[in-house]
Formats: sequence, C-alpha cells, structure tokens
Amino acid sequence: MPVVRVPFTVESNYAGWRLDRYLQEKIRRLSRERIQRLIATRIEHEGPSRLKPATRVTPGMRFSILKDADPEPETPMVFGVVFDDERLLVVDKPAGLPVHPTARYAEHTFTALAKAAFPARKVDPAHRLDRETSGLMACGCAPRFTRALKASFAAGRVTKAYLALVQGDPGQDRFAVEAPLSLTGASGVKVRMHVAEGGLPSHTDFEVLGRRRADDGAPVALVACHPRTGRQHQIRAHLHHAGLHLVGDKIYGPDEMIFDRFTRREMSDADHALLRLPRQALHAWRLALPHPETGARVDLEAPLAPDLQAFWDGCR
Repeated sequence: MPVVRVPFTVESNYAGWRLDRYLQEKIRRLSRERIQRLIATRIEHEGPSRLKPATRVTPGMRFSILKDADPEPETPMVFGVVFDDERLLVVDKPAGLPVHPTARYAEHTFTALAKAAFPARKVDPAHRLDRETSGLMACGCAPRFTRALKASFAAGRVTKAYLALVQGDPGQDRFAVEAPLSLTGASGVKVRMHVAEGGLPSHTDFEVLGRRRADDGAPVALVACHPRTGRQHQIRAHLHHAGLHLVGDKIYGPDEMIFDRFTRREMSDADHALLRLPRQALHAWRLALPHPETGARVDLEAPLAPDLQAFWDGCR
C-alpha cells in the first residue's frame, strides 16, 4: 500500500506544547491514545533525537506523519482552466479532487496534477476548497504571485459566491446569518464548527434562486451563498444554524455521525439514501479578485457542476 507523508511545521503560538497535544489540536478526529501510537510508530523527523509524546515543540519544527493511502482512482481526475496568463491561474476543480495530499490520496491531487500540467511553473493555490466542493480556485504561478493573492484574501479584497443545493424550505428569499463560529468539542464529530459565544465573527448572506421538490416531495432550494468572512465550514455551519443543510452533507446534514461512519468506511444504504448525493452540494460559482501583478480586477464564473445540475434538473 502506498504511503503518504503528511507534513507539519509548528507555528509560533504552539511553542512549548507537548507533541501529542499539538497533534491532537491539528488532527481533531483522532483520540489522544491514537495520536500517541502515531508518534511511536509513524512519525518521520530529521532531528538528532527521537520524538516522544511529551516532546516540547518549538516554532519552525518540522516532521511528517506517515499514513497508508487508500487505493486511488484508476482514471485520474482533471481540472478545467478558467483563466491563465502565466501569473494567475484559476481552475474549475471537480468534486472529489483533493487540493493537497491526504491520508486517502497521495498522487491524484490538484497540486500533483498542476505540477504535471505546468512543469515550468510553481503553481500554488491561494486558498482551499474541500475535496467534495467543486468550482473556482485561484492559484499563483510563482511564489511572489501566490503571496500577493494570499495577501488579497487576508485583506478582504476578494469576493466569493457559491451555489448550494439546500434541503429544506428557506422562510425568505433573502436572509443573512451573522453568528460566531468555533470548534467547541460539543459534537461527536471533532471537525464540526458550532455557533458559539466567543467564537470567530462570521457573516454569510443567502439568496434563494429557485425552489423545487425531490422525487419524494422533500423541499430543495438552489441558493447563492455570499460569505463575508472566511471561516472553516462557514456556509455549512450557518445553513445548519438557519435550520437548513446542504444535500449530501455528511457533517451538517440529517445525521452528523454519518461522517464518522464514512471515515470508517461503514456507511449504510440508509445513509446514502438520506444524503441523496454522494458529496456535499456546494459549488464555488463566482470569484472576483485583484490580479496578483497588475492589481486589475478579475471577475470569473464557473457554471454549476454537472452532477449538481443533474440533481437539480431531476427535481420538480
């Protein structure tokens, strides 16, 4: 079975933390006991001494966790190019393609495909999309362009809009959710964000573009989502807070423990039926950003992904 190296570089705010605590903070779905087993058997480090659970980490410290990768697709995925001037590359990422290597995917990732497609460039995404999310993703074609793009994202000079297929019936055609988000540990899924006092300020505007019903009569809406902040899982968590959820969402959908069964490869037929789609119905639709060299505004759009369009077309 192929092995993938998951690299870590310790940030300054974790100085002095125990290694097991640091990794538990970074890999929230794993128990402390499992983290300690990883440190004992699956860690790679170039330093002079062996790393232990009680080792105190220091800023800039580098190491990798070795993980067995799942068998990868026989047919590699491809991405569409929406804009390319050899400085800025914007792609239409398909659902199912991870951006970076993970425990499940070692070779068929966007970064690997981009390296093969553009061997003379250093293509690097300026932001991330979840593996299951399709749509627009902006990349720099050299480190200085990527740095400029990331600075634009950090400064709020980039606007994004997503299309979502939402299960439920929104009460209004336009609504907003302004609610702080935090990883509180109040759930059986450690990566789930919650609306919580003291969380990070978060604001999403929503606009209903269409209303239909699935074959069994369940209400489904096509919704444009405009995140004004950029928190983890923001759109999904805010929809859940509003009493709605994405079709196909394993974490914020009808049963959050579907995600646990998914990670253990134990999803049932009932789980699949409840989700309706094999992936979360979220698509990065529109992107407006300053060009990383000239600063000129670039406006781009990617139509709804074919699998989501087919689902919507099948609703009445």
